[in-house]
This record gives sequence, structure tokens and C-alpha cells, in this order.
Amino acid sequence: MLRGMATVSYFADDHAAAQAWYTEFLGVEPYFHRPGYAEFRLGDYQHELGLIDRRYAPAGAGEPGGEILYWHVDDLEATVARLHELGAKEYEPITERGPGFVTASVVDPFGNVLGVMTNVHYLSVLKDRS
Repeated sequence: MLRGMATVSYFADDHAAAQAWYTEFLGVEPYFHRPGYAEFRLGDYQHELGLIDRRYAPAGAGEPGGEILYWHVDDLEATVARLHELGAKEYEPITERGPGFVTASVVDPFGNVLGVMTNVHYLSVLKDRS
């Protein structure tokens, strides 16, 4: 069964520009790269965000939509503001889903949906693991 998110992949027509944009947003360089592919390790569990040249995308990948992977953040408003400063466009505004669950999503300049949220369950899992 599913044990945890291993890698989320985002595609870009301009791979170099996407790598520069995510390096700026994340504040870290990719830990692994080769032509047309770069990976960043992020967060408490070192999950991977992969940037892939769109020419390697599966058939039909392209339009924003479908599933949204949400990354937990400590300051949702500041994160969304920073994404907008860097040119991301609102996909879904900051929305409270219930006590302790607030989400938002943007479309990055390369056409990928990037979800961010505050999530009390995520924080609870972190607390229990320490």
C-alpha cells in the first residue's frame, strides 16, 4: 500500500528557467541533476520535488487540474504571497477546510499546480515521531 510521498514531478518547457525559479522559491539548490531533470529534497522527511523537461512528460500531461499535492507550510499567507511575488498565479485561494486545515494552490510559471497548506495532522505526526 501507499507508504508516503516519494517524489512529485513538475514539468516545464524551459527546464533551466524552472530550475532557477524553484531554487529561488525554495532557497536551496537541487541535490541531483542531469540534463532535463533536477531534484530537490525538502522538508522534515526530505521528500523529493523533481523538475522534468516537458519533452519527457507522459502523453496527455499539460493542463493544470486533477490531483493537487499539498506541501505543509508553517506560514500559509507568507508562502502564498511569496509565490505570487515570483509570478505564480492563483489556482485556488486560501480556503479553510476545517479546524486546522487551510489550503491554497497556485499555478507556477511553467503550468504546474502547486498546493500548500497548514495541516494539524502533519504537525501531530511530526510531534509523535520526535
